[in-house]
Order: sequence, then C-alpha cells, then structure tokens
Amino acid sequence: MKQISTRFSIAVHTLCLIAVSPQDCTGDFIAGSVNTNPVVIRRIMGMLKKAGLVDVRAGVGGASLRKDPHRITLLDIYRAVNVAEENQLFRIHEAPNIQCSIGRSIEQVLQAEVSEAQAAMERRLEQTTLAELIVKFE
Repeated sequence: MKQISTRFSIAVHTLCLIAVSPQDCTGDFIAGSVNTNPVVIRRIMGMLKKAGLVDVRAGVGGASLRKDPHRITLLDIYRAVNVAEENQLFRIHEAPNIQCSIGRSIEQVLQAEVSEAQAAMERRLEQTTLAELIVKFE
C-alpha cells in the first residue's frame, strides 16, 4: 500500500521547530532534527515559503513564521506541501475493462466515496493549529 508523502510530517516538524526556536533554524539544524538530507528540507522550506507560511533568511540562514502559530492549521500545511492534488488523495486505477459491469462503473461509483473521505480528512486537519501541536511537545 502506498503511503501519503512524508512531506506533510516533515513540514509540520519543521514549522514546530521554527515556532519554538527560530534563531536555531538553519537547514542543517532542521535536517538534523528530522534526520534527513538538507536538500529535502530546502525543498520543503521552498514550498512553505511559496505558501506564505515562512520567511527564510539567506546567507546566515534561519527562518521565521509569517503567521502566528494559532493561525496556521494542519490543512494549511497539508496544502502547502502538495501532499495530494486537489481532490486526488485517492487515485483510481486507469483503464478498467469497460466490458465488465464493475469496470465500466468503478470510477464513478468509487469517486463519490473517496471524495467524501478526503473532504472529511481536510475538515479534521483544519481544526488543529500549529500552536495546539506545539504545546503537546513541551
């Protein structure tokens, strides 16, 4: 089974670090905490910057949040790192056999169900802010 991209959890981890200790948040510091390559962190930081969630200081490094952690939801972060294209969290296999009664209708029947599941997940992510997560780490 294919998992949702780890970009989401890495982005949440990164934003929590920035919120707690922005002065320490160089790419290398974040990569060490996440235990990944700094290139991965730079890519995710670029996505977070493009979404208006962080400012990144060139040269000496470091980063800061552009919004108060109480105003950043998990849904904001999820969307910022493009975990799934719009309404595409679940992909339906391509080119089923249209001669089969199931194959002919699988996309239409299943799409309504998975769209509803994705909407429910997004509503839940929208209910949690970065600030609410940060207090759980203390």
